[in-house]
Amino acid sequence: MNHDVLNGFKAVIYDCDGVMFDSIEANFAFYSKVVERFGLAPLDRSDADTMRLLHTYSSRDVLASLFNGDPRGDEALRFAATIDYRELLPFMRMEDGLRETLAKLRGRFDLAVCTNRSTSMEMLLEDFGLAEYFSFVMTAAKVSNPKPHPEPLLKILDHFRIGPEQAVFVGDSELDCRAADAAGIPFVAYKSDLPSVARIDRHEALLKFVDDGCFGQRA
Repeated sequence: MNHDVLNGFKAVIYDCDGVMFDSIEANFAFYSKVVERFGLAPLDRSDADTMRLLHTYSSRDVLASLFNGDPRGDEALRFAATIDYRELLPFMRMEDGLRETLAKLRGRFDLAVCTNRSTSMEMLLEDFGLAEYFSFVMTAAKVSNPKPHPEPLLKILDHFRIGPEQAVFVGDSELDCRAADAAGIPFVAYKSDLPSVARIDRHEALLKFVDDGCFGQRA
């Protein structure tokens, strides 16, 4: 592709949950199915730590936490893999302005997804009509060490054959921020106040940052 070399950027990498989609209800429903199946106490929606766990970590890490000390942890992981995520699509909401922003970025930058989802990411992209925008999708199932480890992001850089300074990673969680920092990739915080080169509250604002390099402010 003919890369847009303005400011040296060649690729824009997106986290999924909390950035591309408001998916907290879908994740809560997913893990509720698992704990109900194995007779664990219902998940506490009012527990901020629990909700953050469900929303940001890989399914393997979430279930390892929920089944800590329970010998059925591996069985729970196998059961989770059988859940048809399409049943949870009604709980998913695409973030406003995402599709329009991707349409403007496509053709100028390589676009990728870096998520701690394991098996549902490609299905989500297809069902929401977003697959055409992304040339590479990195999930927790494709690495030995999911975020916050930098491995997923480093694999994306290797795929595009670019350096870390030639990409930006749009995320919303501490895991995203830590992974970006470890990989040396500039981090753009979406609807959060995490340390970043830019903070945006709407997807369209990303266009301003990659075009003008207006880092260090909120839009």
